[in-house]
Amino acid sequence: MLKIVNAIQYLTPLREGGSLPAIVQADDGNLYVMKFVGAGHGAKALIAELVAGEIGRALGLNVPDIAFIRLDPALGPSEPDAEIHDLLKASVGLNLGLRYLPNAFSFNLLLQPPPSARQASEIVWFDALVTNVDRTPHNVNMLIWEQDLWLIDHGSALYIHHDWRDYETRSLTSFPLIKNHTLLPFAAALVETDTRLRAKLGRSLIETIVSAIPDIWLDHEAQFASIDAHRQAYVTYLLNRVENSQLFVNEAEHARANLV
Repeated sequence: MLKIVNAIQYLTPLREGGSLPAIVQADDGNLYVMKFVGAGHGAKALIAELVAGEIGRALGLNVPDIAFIRLDPALGPSEPDAEIHDLLKASVGLNLGLRYLPNAFSFNLLLQPPPSARQASEIVWFDALVTNVDRTPHNVNMLIWEQDLWLIDHGSALYIHHDWRDYETRSLTSFPLIKNHTLLPFAAALVETDTRLRAKLGRSLIETIVSAIPDIWLDHEAQFASIDAHRQAYVTYLLNRVENSQLFVNEAEHARANLV
């Protein structure tokens, strides 16, 4: 069960892209990077953040603790920035947050030592599974915190949910965009990683993670007859990818072989 907290103070906007996440203080005493349901792709970005993040954590990867954050309408009126004010007004209710990592800094390929083959392969495998397009040198979405590598910002993953047509067939994509992954040059242990990580992601675990998606975030998809059917589509899509992981592993191996 994910923790549910209340935002009590809006501290600092993080002006990254169009999503305008922010550092907020919650009533559990912690700081969170809050992702707003009223921004960008709305609830779909929060679903991707939640599902991909919890899968990453289940695989043993470093993903900051995730919590649901309630936003009270009283928090918005005092905000002088019109854009932020509108965002807060549009996001009243349930949002998502990741535990803030103080003094963390962005990973870059010049840092030494580079990630191990095991760590790089695990991250590449995970990103190929959840079709995460945002782990490129242009948008690395990895932080160094307390001398370890942490994964953030999975809102662009699971892009299947922007168009569910033929999702069972499309779940079998090899994910060619893995060729752009920042850590691909270091991912020399993909085959053994595939065997090890695939065994961690059974149906029960996937169903548990997907069950955490709030109903209100699944309530506006005309293609599905019910919220349960919508939820089951995520389970089916992810299990298909796990069970056919050799497709994206082979694609990643091919991309590595063609690195210049």
